[in-house]
Amino acid sequence: MPLSDVTVIEFAGLGPSPFAGMVLAGLGADVIRIDRPGGPPIPDPMAGALGRGKRSIALDLKQPKAVEAALTILRESDILLEGFRPGVMERLGLGPDECLAANPLLVYGRMTGWGSGGPYAAMAGHDINFVGMSGALHAIGDEDRSVPPLNLVGDGGGALFLVAGLLAALHDRDRSGGTVVESAIVDGATSLMGPFYEMAAVGLWQDCRESNLLDGAAPFYTTYATSDGKAMAVGALEPHFYAALLEGLDIDPANLPPQCDRGRWPELRDTFAAVFATRSRDEWTEVFDGTDACTTPVLSMGEAPRHPQNTERGAFDGPDHHRLPAPNPRIGAQASRVLAPTRLPGADTGVVLTEFGFSAASIETLFDEGAAS
Repeated sequence: MPLSDVTVIEFAGLGPSPFAGMVLAGLGADVIRIDRPGGPPIPDPMAGALGRGKRSIALDLKQPKAVEAALTILRESDILLEGFRPGVMERLGLGPDECLAANPLLVYGRMTGWGSGGPYAAMAGHDINFVGMSGALHAIGDEDRSVPPLNLVGDGGGALFLVAGLLAALHDRDRSGGTVVESAIVDGATSLMGPFYEMAAVGLWQDCRESNLLDGAAPFYTTYATSDGKAMAVGALEPHFYAALLEGLDIDPANLPPQCDRGRWPELRDTFAAVFATRSRDEWTEVFDGTDACTTPVLSMGEAPRHPQNTERGAFDGPDHHRLPAPNPRIGAQASRVLAPTRLPGADTGVVLTEFGFSAASIETLFDEGAAS
């Protein structure tokens, strides 16, 4: 795998930082998570998915010997990942100054919520808060209210921008040395909104929900209920895709208003809704499969892993009762790496410390004094 010679030290946290670590593990990196001793085996349901492909050591970083152990490990590592509020790592004695002094080639990755500066830097927040500050949350939903897009836009955007920065810094470090890479969740969400800010600036986007081409207002870019209470997703934007949609629905375009006549979009939506309601989702899927109508079934989380497109590509792995997304991206002709299940905190402490040169006696001392477990 591309990162098979890269060692990543991830300080256990929630959300985007462990997601970034999982992406790196999927690319072959040896990701070692530093957990707190005595913590819950899996602190929240998301940790089970985001901990895959990693090993775990447990260090009590409030103890100087544990901090010394962490620095020893970091001297032989390539990437550090942390997702705490600004100042936490510095108070532990593991800030960029200390870590880069120990390893001048270290790429120090910081995942923050609001960034390291500004009036909100020290405030708590969750994905919904960061997405709300980016303009994205305001744009998603119906006329009455904004709807949180799960925690995909903020956590996902922040994590993937962090991964991009880490890989760029890793590529450049032989020339420029180690450095700090910071990605803020709010910045990730804001970056993803770039095309919409551009459209708004040139008058092609209205700053209100369900009023635009891609926010559910267009009758040819939305979802429709089917006769069995399920739904189809329609994305027939371009004229030739739109023509394929009408062909599948068996509607004569001569009987419809023009596709881009916004004043008559409600009429067009009602027409499409009435037709979609005449058949089940699977019947409509059979109609549109293999066509360029950009019309596909809306699958539940229980259905998606079993869809032929996903099964043939191996988009999910694991047993049938516990299917999880396979690693992405895929590099060349290599098959996706199968990530090992999440390890319990401290499951690999002794093995990992031995690999990094700790003697049996020093490991025993760390355990006896509670600095490791």
